[in-house]
Amino acid sequence: MSKQLLRSSLLADQLSDIPAPLYAQVKQMIIQQIQSGAWPVHHRVPSESELVEELGFSRMTINRALRELTSDGLLVRMQGVGTFVAEPKGRSALFAVNNIADEIAARGHRHHCQVIRLGEELASPERAFALDLRQGQKVFHSLIVHYENDVAVQLEDRYVNALVAPDYLQQDFTQLTPYAYLSRVAPLTEGEHVVEAILAEAEECRLLQIERNEPCLLIRRRTWSGQQAVSTARLLHPGSRHRLEGRFSS
Repeated sequence: MSKQLLRSSLLADQLSDIPAPLYAQVKQMIIQQIQSGAWPVHHRVPSESELVEELGFSRMTINRALRELTSDGLLVRMQGVGTFVAEPKGRSALFAVNNIADEIAARGHRHHCQVIRLGEELASPERAFALDLRQGQKVFHSLIVHYENDVAVQLEDRYVNALVAPDYLQQDFTQLTPYAYLSRVAPLTEGEHVVEAILAEAEECRLLQIERNEPCLLIRRRTWSGQQAVSTARLLHPGSRHRLEGRFSS
């Protein structure tokens, strides 16, 4: 990016009715370059020293702008290497239960999945409790990796009440998600979320194609249709590829 383009971007900010603080102007300039496509994913952002020289602002101002954009997930700073435009993270609603395929499609990306396991089991004490069943009753188990384009973004480990969805094992979950099928046969009336930050197990890391030290977001979810428990799911997301967001009012 040329000095002239940098300064032109900042000049537009300075002409607004209420000038923003200098660090906020730098942030907005960088955001504009990313959103316009001038700085694509993995593009190397000018260094602090280069931005200080080109814009004439203090190092403190530039540093704050870069730190906040990194915290916001728009930039990735690699010590000794530089600062780069980050891969956009997938987003899920924190207070809603949505179809991951729909979320990915809404971002203009392609969803596909790999079914790792699909079968019948006898409910352990933990599964029986979660699904309001007796220990040893039949439950269905599916393990599916969901991809956004060709990047693994979720490992879905789900147990389903066989009494509520007796045809679960006959479904082709490469063509529709468990969420879509269960919403059809047992419409959701209530859900429960528990969110944790964890390190995944070795097999989970292999399926998600991540390193063992990659922090992950885990959502433990239970759903009901009327008075019947429908499913309990463990939804694991690589932290570098996903974020949760929610909106609420008092």
